[in-house]
Amino acid sequence: MNMLNVTFCGKKSKQVEYGTVAASLLDEFEEKRETIVAVRINNEVCPLDREIEYDCYIEPVLLNSKDGVLVYRRSLCLLLAAACHKIYPTERLVVGHSLGYGYYYTLEHPSPLTVEEISSLEKEMWNIVNQDLPIETRFVSYSSACKIFEELGLNETRKQLNYLAPPKIRINSIGDFADMYFGPLMERTGTLKVFELMPYKKGFLLRFPKSSDSTKLSEFVDEPKLFEIYERYKNWGKQLNVTSAASLNQMINERKIDDFIMVAESLQVHCISKIAEEIVNRKGVRVVLLAGPSSSGKTTTSKKLAMQIQALGYTPKVISLDCYYAGRDKTPLDADGKPDYECLEALDVELLNKNLVDLFDGKEVNIPSYDFHDGKPYFEEKNKMTLKENEILIMEGIHGLNDRLTPKIPKECKFKVYLSALTQLNLDDHNRISTSDNRLIRRIVRDARFRGKGAAGTIAMWPSVQRGEQLHIFPFQNNADAILNTALDYELAVLKIYAEPLLRCVNPSQKEYSEACRLLNFLSNFAPIPPTSVPNRSIIREFIGGSAFKY
Repeated sequence: MNMLNVTFCGKKSKQVEYGTVAASLLDEFEEKRETIVAVRINNEVCPLDREIEYDCYIEPVLLNSKDGVLVYRRSLCLLLAAACHKIYPTERLVVGHSLGYGYYYTLEHPSPLTVEEISSLEKEMWNIVNQDLPIETRFVSYSSACKIFEELGLNETRKQLNYLAPPKIRINSIGDFADMYFGPLMERTGTLKVFELMPYKKGFLLRFPKSSDSTKLSEFVDEPKLFEIYERYKNWGKQLNVTSAASLNQMINERKIDDFIMVAESLQVHCISKIAEEIVNRKGVRVVLLAGPSSSGKTTTSKKLAMQIQALGYTPKVISLDCYYAGRDKTPLDADGKPDYECLEALDVELLNKNLVDLFDGKEVNIPSYDFHDGKPYFEEKNKMTLKENEILIMEGIHGLNDRLTPKIPKECKFKVYLSALTQLNLDDHNRISTSDNRLIRRIVRDARFRGKGAAGTIAMWPSVQRGEQLHIFPFQNNADAILNTALDYELAVLKIYAEPLLRCVNPSQKEYSEACRLLNFLSNFAPIPPTSVPNRSIIREFIGGSAFKY
């Protein structure tokens, strides 16, 4: 009765005793022990110290996999926090957004850290690495967790426990420092040997390796425009005292959230209005090219931007780059032999440029439509268009920032806008909110409500979407004339109402179960906001429905 059946990688099986620790079974895998950082137990990613308590199949999580990368990066964040507590025990370390292959941090210090102080902090991290200390994970009572975080000065983490209050709390520790992270960590500090602290702006970057090569750091590529937007929104959050899930939950609990929603929506409209002013003040602009990754809100933003341009006395006309798909028979194939609709070559670039040149010359053109079912373009009389002197064309699509899309259009005729769902909120001081996670949750909700796709299907195709973004969108974001942050700091509290039931339908027999569990764990940090609180012209309506705009 105490023996359990364990299957390894879907192949060989063996009987083990109830309570056997997963780490003791790693020799059963073909992969080298040092490359395994966690395990999948019935498709749930678990730490190596997890005990086997039921019949299961088990697979290794390797360092260079997506899940393995998250384990390594979380562990680096804990290492930095422990080192910072050692040197600056009374000062607040705050993680920001990602920048290249790194996270931006600031320290609430009398003055920004000097290069020498950052070097000393990195030296303390290496000191902890060289000691090869265990990274411990344990459960403590709720009251014990509150006391631990109060004594360590982790005020945001402590405040979150007012709204996330299970009877036991999982905490992670290195030596006498403890913190709370939402996923497995490495076993020992001695495994964290590829990182650096790099001075940047008023803080520094914790840099880590790419997932494709865990042995070295890649060359740093700056993104100054994106950082400027992030800083602006971070300062805005500080002014309103809403910088974390805990502070958002407090506002919901105190019934002040409706005012915050209106302020957040007004800020976004204000930012769109400023971009519209830039467009019309730059004489000669005939086409606005709107680009951004999946679920960044391109469709709603194009409509809102059109309204603001119209308010300034111009007539906007909006079309999607999807109209210019060349056809399934002309679309290049990806590595899996499937049509690659995200590459530039999937579009009829020649026709697009001819249409634009003709429009700018005052000629009438027939804008194509695309039949996604048959995989063919077609033309309708109602899509004929001209562009008068006071009319501005708005085109939205993933390739808008790539000059290869519009090689025949003079630079002065184009205005490029990049969209990014860049929330300034953190879960707490040391746990950031991933822009990609924000967009994935938007996409899961929209796919289920409007495309009949379950959460598992959206999760399964997300890596392919991200690969396309890395190739076709992110390399061109610094080409933008303006950047708009389309994230709303309250949106995850609304989206969770729709996303959680969908994620719970992913079961342990599906590969996507581990990601569903991770996202459910993430969303548990937010108190819900009813969708009735969302204005009917909000960008969130693009994903949950009920928008005043027609899509």
